[in-house]
Amino acid sequence: MYYQLLIKNLSTFFDKRLAHYFGKSKNPPAASEFRVKRKKGQPFSDFIARHKLCSEEQIALAIAFVPHLSPEFFSNIIHKYLPEGGDMPIIGCVKGKHHRGFLPTGETAMFIIAGTDLEKRLEVITLLKNSRLKKNGIITLEPVEEGEPEMSGGLVIAKEYADLFLTGSLSTPSFGPDFPAQKIETRRSWSDLILPEQLQAQLDELKIWMLHNDRLLNDWNMRDKIKPGYRILFYGPSGTGKTLTATLLGKYTGRDVFRVDLSTIVSKYIGETEKNLEKLFSKAENKDWILFFDEADALFGKRTEVSDSHDRYANQEVSYLLQRVENFNGLVILSSNYKSNIDDAFLRRFNAIFKFTLPDADERLQIWKRSLPEKMNLEKTLNLEEVAKKYKLTGGNIINVVHRASLDALNNGSETITLESVLYGIKREMEKEGKIFKNLFEEVIILNGKQ
Repeated sequence: MYYQLLIKNLSTFFDKRLAHYFGKSKNPPAASEFRVKRKKGQPFSDFIARHKLCSEEQIALAIAFVPHLSPEFFSNIIHKYLPEGGDMPIIGCVKGKHHRGFLPTGETAMFIIAGTDLEKRLEVITLLKNSRLKKNGIITLEPVEEGEPEMSGGLVIAKEYADLFLTGSLSTPSFGPDFPAQKIETRRSWSDLILPEQLQAQLDELKIWMLHNDRLLNDWNMRDKIKPGYRILFYGPSGTGKTLTATLLGKYTGRDVFRVDLSTIVSKYIGETEKNLEKLFSKAENKDWILFFDEADALFGKRTEVSDSHDRYANQEVSYLLQRVENFNGLVILSSNYKSNIDDAFLRRFNAIFKFTLPDADERLQIWKRSLPEKMNLEKTLNLEEVAKKYKLTGGNIINVVHRASLDALNNGSETITLESVLYGIKREMEKEGKIFKNLFEEVIILNGKQ
């Protein structure tokens, strides 16, 4: 019912514009005549109220959205004034590849909002190019062939916002050239994350920021004094919990976490890396997402001495990224194995730096105990305290060992994890990292002798 009224209101406004254009009405409609009914709990209405959109922005949003509701909307109105067929360039609609009706362009919005008034049409151009709707990636103008007017590009609403208005939930963009990041989730909980007390205290401070910073900026009027975003560096050896921490922060604060695919972003072609980054940040702006740059050294590494044009452009990319990250209004987490690999200019601008260290013996024992399947038994000769004390593994290593040992037990028709299978798993983990592991048989004898 709500959207029927929205379509009716837009149709009435469009009809008034055409009536004036064809001389059937003396007075053109004013944008303020367009009314979107306020209805709490209705996604389209809530969005307009939350963002305090002006009348012109409401019309532009409705124009971009209406083909998703009424495919024949523009075709029916055009047919009313051109019953015998014909072209009406002033309206600017185009045909889609699969859509059988007409689709709106920037020229469509110019005509519906401003008619033929040149000054007002220029204002609409500015609106479509600089509006919050454009900057936040809610509506966009499709690119056109070189030499064609920019406003002849299709006026498109982002898929996730079309989904929000149609279904009530904001969908996440698909991984691809326009969004080089993948959503990551976890079924694990904070109890599975074993961290030193100092690091846990830092995480508690971050949770406070995530829960209360919006109120501080908006309700306490601190937006002009404090930058809205938050920038963090996670550094430390692989397998120490950096990725799990990022996903848990998202899980328990209701935020989506996206791991950025740096191989997709970084380009050997001059200027392409900046374009790829801009696509990512524009899509993520004002979404309350967490952007997680894993192995961030590839993008955030130290700038080099300029010896050729390639070095100069590489340094320009770092400078651009520095500015873009600093202006981003969400949470950005950079992950690296080594703090020293990150450019000093980034380090100075981080709100916090979290050092992830290898777990000590007590922490390793906790990880072992919490990683084991509840249905599995342990062989009597398998003493977890001795294993945890003897082998300096990361949490990631331990999960891999438990995974393999559990599969080995199931393959043998058993529900018991053996000492030998655990040691074999440890041997494989250590060898992956180039570490020396004694003869497996000797290790079994040594640990058995301690029972």
